[in-house]
Amino acid sequence: MRWTALALVFTVAGMAAGAQAAPQHAIALYGEPKYGPDFTHFDYVNPDAPKGGKVTLTSIGSFDTLNPYTIKGVPAAGLGLIYDTLMTSSSDEASVEYGLLAESIDVADDRSSVVFTLRPQARWHDGKPVTAEDVVFSFKTLTDAHPLYKSYYAPVAKVEAEGERTVRFTFKPGDNHELPMILGQLPVLPKHYWEGRTFSQATLEPPPGSGPYKIAAVDPGRSITYERVADYWGKDLAVNRGRYNFATMAFEYYRDATVALQGFRGGLADFRQENSAKAWATDYNFPAVKEGKVKVEEIPNKIPSGMQAFVFNTRRPVFADPKVRQAIGYAFDFEWANETLFYKAYKRTDSYFENSDLQAEGLPGPRELKLLEPLRDKVPPEVFTKRYEPPKTEGPQGIRKNLLEAKRLLDETDWAVKDGTRVNRKTGQSLAFEILLDSPTFERVALPFIENLKRLGVQASLRTVDTTQYENRTRDFDFDMVVNVWGQSLTPGNEQRDFWGSEAAGRPGSRNFAGIRNPAVDTLIEAIVRANTKEDLYAAVAALDRVLLWNHYVIPQWHFGAFRVAYWTRLKRPATVPPYGLSFDAWWVDAGAHAEGASGGVPR
Repeated sequence: MRWTALALVFTVAGMAAGAQAAPQHAIALYGEPKYGPDFTHFDYVNPDAPKGGKVTLTSIGSFDTLNPYTIKGVPAAGLGLIYDTLMTSSSDEASVEYGLLAESIDVADDRSSVVFTLRPQARWHDGKPVTAEDVVFSFKTLTDAHPLYKSYYAPVAKVEAEGERTVRFTFKPGDNHELPMILGQLPVLPKHYWEGRTFSQATLEPPPGSGPYKIAAVDPGRSITYERVADYWGKDLAVNRGRYNFATMAFEYYRDATVALQGFRGGLADFRQENSAKAWATDYNFPAVKEGKVKVEEIPNKIPSGMQAFVFNTRRPVFADPKVRQAIGYAFDFEWANETLFYKAYKRTDSYFENSDLQAEGLPGPRELKLLEPLRDKVPPEVFTKRYEPPKTEGPQGIRKNLLEAKRLLDETDWAVKDGTRVNRKTGQSLAFEILLDSPTFERVALPFIENLKRLGVQASLRTVDTTQYENRTRDFDFDMVVNVWGQSLTPGNEQRDFWGSEAAGRPGSRNFAGIRNPAVDTLIEAIVRANTKEDLYAAVAALDRVLLWNHYVIPQWHFGAFRVAYWTRLKRPATVPPYGLSFDAWWVDAGAHAEGASGGVPR
C-alpha cells in the first residue's frame, strides 16, 4: 500500500461553519479535487487500452509469505494487486484521494470522525460482499498484527459498523488533520477468510482479495503469478478505467540485480526500471535495443526523492557522539563515486525532502523560527546560522582535505589514535563498525568508503547477507550501519513519527533505523501533524529537515529526478506520464507487435 500521510485541510463546497459536511466522492488538500464526481477516467490513462497479454517483471532475493501485513516473513512482490483500499489516489495531483471501495466519504465538520459508505457492488474474489464488518476487522487485525499499523492508526479511538455498508472511525482528541485520508488508504481484508486462521504467521496459502488481480500460481521463493479477475467488481469505476490491462502479471525472482538485468536482456522479462547509473550507461546497448525491439527511456518526474543514505545506528555507543558521526561523513567521497561509478548521473542529496519545495533552503524564515526558537537549547547551533551542505571533495586536494577535517573532529572526541587505530581514551575500545548490505551491488560504493576510514584509524567492515537475514536484522535493529531510503510525499504527516520519532526508536519493525530519540525532533513532527495550512506545513517540514541534518544521523548519498525504464516494444504506454508516478498499471500489451519479450515466444 502507499505509505504517505497528508496534513489535511478539507475543502467542501457549500459547507457552512458548524454544519455536517455532505458525503463527497473525494477529499483534497487546499482546494478542490481535479476530477469531479462525474469524471470518467484519469487524464493520464488510455481508457480504450486493450485488455490481455502477459507481462513478466523481476524481483530480487526471495519470499516466504503471501501476507504482507505482519512482521513475520518476507512478502512476495505485487501482493497489493489483490487488495482494494477504501480510497485511491491519482498520480497527476498531490494530496487527493477518490473513492474506491468507498462510494463516499463524510468528514465531520470538527474532524472528530469520518464515515465511509461502501459501494454495494464491492465483492471479494469468492463472490461474498465487502461489508463494514470487514473494514472493522481489518483495522483491528492490522493494528494487532504489526507495530507499524498500531502506531500509524494510534489516533483512532474507535471503529464501528453502522450498517452493512457504513463504517465510522472516531478520533481521539488532538490536532491530527490527516486521519480521514490515512484511513482511506486502509487495505480491507476478508473477515470470513481470516477468522479461524492465525493472521500473524507467514503463509503460502493464497488469500482472496477484492482487487483487480488474484494469485494464480506460486513457486515459493522463486516466482509468483497473478491473473486479472474477469468479473472484477470495480473494473468499470472511473478510477480504474484504462488500468489493470494485463491478463497475467508474473514476478520472477533473481539472486541480484546483475543477474536480473541479464534475464531482461535475454528476453526473460518485459520491463525493467533501472536504478544503477553504471548499468544504465553501459548495459543498455545490446542488440535488441539497436534493432528497436527494446525501448530505453528517461521519463522525468516530480516525485520527492526523500533521503538515501548510510545510516548510523545511534543505539550503538560507538555512534553516540554527533561529532564522531560528522567526522565519519567526511570520509565518503561522493564526487569520486559519481564520476567513477555513476557516470556523473547523480546529484548529492542535501535534504530529507529532496527534489521538492519542502526542503530547507537558506536560513530559517519567520515561520520556522517560531518553531525553532523554543528548541534552541535542544538543537545544534548551526540550525540557526548555516544551510546544511554535505562535505565536497572537488578541487586539487580532493578527499585529503576532508580527511584532515575528519581527523580534527575525531581528535576533539574521546577517540584517539593508538598504533594506527582509533581507540576510546577511557575504555580502550576500537572505533570499529560493520556496514550491513543485502545486495553485492552496493559493495563498490562501500569499499572505497571503508578504505578512506582506515586512513583515519577507523576500522569499518562489510557484510552482505541474504534478503531474509537482512530483513530480520534490520527489523530488530541488529546492525551498526545500513543503507536505507526514506521516501517522502508532497505532504508529509504522521509517518514521520515512524521515521524519526522517539517512540519508534524502541519499536521493532519501525523505520527509525537511526534510533533517533530527540525531543526537538518529536516536537517538530507534531507540528507537521498539526499543520492547518500549507505555509505552516512547509515551515514545520523545513525546520525538521534542518534539525535532522545537523544532528548527522545519516551520511546523505544521491538522487535522480527521473524514471529510467527499458521495455520490450510489445508493451505500450499512454502518451502522458503523470508527474507523481510511472503508473505502470496503465500500460498494456500490443497484441499486434513483434513477439519478442518474456511472454512473446522467446525460449525460457
